[in-house]
Amino acid sequence: MLFRRPDKRPSETPLKETLMQIENLSQAGLVVVKVGSSLVTAEGRGIDQAALNLWAAQIAALKQSRVKVVLVSSGAIAEGIKRLGWPGRPKALNELQAAAAVGQMGIAQAYESAFRPHNIHTAQILLTHEDLSNRTRYLNARSTLLTLLEKGIVPIINENDTVTTDEIKLGDNDTLGALVTNLVDADALVILTDQQGLYDSDPRKNPQARFISRIAADHPDLESMAGGAGSGVGTGGMYTKVLAAKRAALSGAATVVVSGREPDVLLRLHGGESLGTLFTSSRSRVAARKQWLLGHVQTAGSLEIDSGAEAALVRNHRSLLPVGCVQVKGCFHRGELVAVLNAEGREIARGLVNYGSAEIGKILKTPSEQIAAKLGYINEEELIHRDNMVLHR
Repeated sequence: MLFRRPDKRPSETPLKETLMQIENLSQAGLVVVKVGSSLVTAEGRGIDQAALNLWAAQIAALKQSRVKVVLVSSGAIAEGIKRLGWPGRPKALNELQAAAAVGQMGIAQAYESAFRPHNIHTAQILLTHEDLSNRTRYLNARSTLLTLLEKGIVPIINENDTVTTDEIKLGDNDTLGALVTNLVDADALVILTDQQGLYDSDPRKNPQARFISRIAADHPDLESMAGGAGSGVGTGGMYTKVLAAKRAALSGAATVVVSGREPDVLLRLHGGESLGTLFTSSRSRVAARKQWLLGHVQTAGSLEIDSGAEAALVRNHRSLLPVGCVQVKGCFHRGELVAVLNAEGREIARGLVNYGSAEIGKILKTPSEQIAAKLGYINEEELIHRDNMVLHR
């Protein structure tokens, strides 16, 4: 049976562990699409509006097929360089940031124009790697993206190059695409590039290089196959795309690296056609998340729950709601890892909290619909969402 995510937000559907690999993108219900700079800006000549229009039309068709799409787009720096009339990519950080600031305006306008004929709203989100490593900001970014997808909006994500000091580096948006894939628990990452995919050696140097249509993301020779620099416009190459595939595989997602100039590339992939190189993952998405949570030795605090909440968590795999929480211990903030204790004081689970300890103290034994009345606001209905919780078996 093909794996397809329902249209509901993950919190509304049963969470199951599955070790099934994605064999092709007809099985993907939530996809992150990363588009490289050379494609977006026609090799640095300026925004290729015609190409953006084609991708927008394909994404609109995917949405009609109940596939959700997050778009990660490069091109801001390249477009800024073109608009500023500079002869080439500068090396000074402040000039790179200036180019990004100028170019980002054009990129956002171009995507909005591309999606407007399809009556699809877009949302610009600028992230840094720090946003995805800090747990509070991670949860905020995740909640925002899931809400946008729920509303039928296409998020368009780029690195926040205008404010970072160490993020403009080799392959940053390939890496960002993988991080976003993990962030939203996407089924697949599609990297559209100016290359056909992965060869077992550099085809520019070896005419006998063999094209690889499918390979495991944890193949021991993967990185050695992918040596070589990227285009003169972007900063990445096949090596950074391989690293992105390996990173996405940690959460159970497959990756396809394919030429963005292939006609109807996204629709053909969705139709099950083999294009580019498919990097498979043998990991369960849930198992990968559990491995991350269980890898932490220390917790920031604990929550004691009643027997009803314990049954909901253990038997029914529900999220932890404030109504079932009777005591909070420790001082912690939203996004930190805490232990969940039953009435006997035994740790039965651990997870990432949606509220700090002081906030939780005010909403103990409180139904979720009364959170806003007690706090004056509501972050989430759950203290710990089940996607961010691991049970001890």
